[in-house]
Amino acid sequence: MDWIAIVSGFGVGAIVGLTGVGGGSLMTPLLIGAFKLNPAVAIGTDLWFAAITKSGGALAHQRHGHVDYRITGLLLAGSVPASVATIVWMHGAGLTRGGMAALTWSLGIALLLTAVTVAYRKAWHAVGLRLEHWLPERRRHVATVLSGVALGVLVSLSSVGAGAIGATLILLLYPRLPAQRLVGTDIAHAVPLTLVAGIGHASLGHVDWQLLVALLIGSLPGIWIGAQLTKALPERLVRTLLCISLVTAGLKVMA
Repeated sequence: MDWIAIVSGFGVGAIVGLTGVGGGSLMTPLLIGAFKLNPAVAIGTDLWFAAITKSGGALAHQRHGHVDYRITGLLLAGSVPASVATIVWMHGAGLTRGGMAALTWSLGIALLLTAVTVAYRKAWHAVGLRLEHWLPERRRHVATVLSGVALGVLVSLSSVGAGAIGATLILLLYPRLPAQRLVGTDIAHAVPLTLVAGIGHASLGHVDWQLLVALLIGSLPGIWIGAQLTKALPERLVRTLLCISLVTAGLKVMA
């Protein structure tokens, strides 16, 4: 089973390297479907997978000056308290049938939202430019914190959303932010958020540590190889296949 986990980690890592998204949104359904993990354990394991794999990218972007700390701070001001509150709720609710249903439905909704953000990635920039007239700086700051709250709840319940959905929210609120700073800021926010949520799930016993190690071993070379293949494969084809996978996974989880 370790070899299957390593190959699975490699596959997800390659997709992340190709598209820049898809890690959590593909890993959690894979852990539930292929490895038959309890949804809560799959979510907790994936949160640690995301926190560890994205930390290297966050450091690299920080060294190149690609992180807007003001935006990152505003997002974290909303997402971290929301994540802690969600974990506290989970401690109180326990893994009852209702609590498990909330996790699976949150995962399905997050997967479908991710598919939409990936499919219409170029359109969000135009929407963001139109929103500028309605969002002066003070309102934008409030909207950023509220976006962080939404991400904190969604990521804690599903492990999905810190990447593609987070980047889309930043793009909508800050459409003139250079692409490199947008990506760097999104990753810089995702690492502490997934780490806080991951610690919360670990406190609930929702992490398969042995499986996590095997997934990480496979993902590191997968990300590198995927990044090398970005020029060889048409981006539109890759994103179309990714969207189909996300929609299929989302509907299957919610069924």
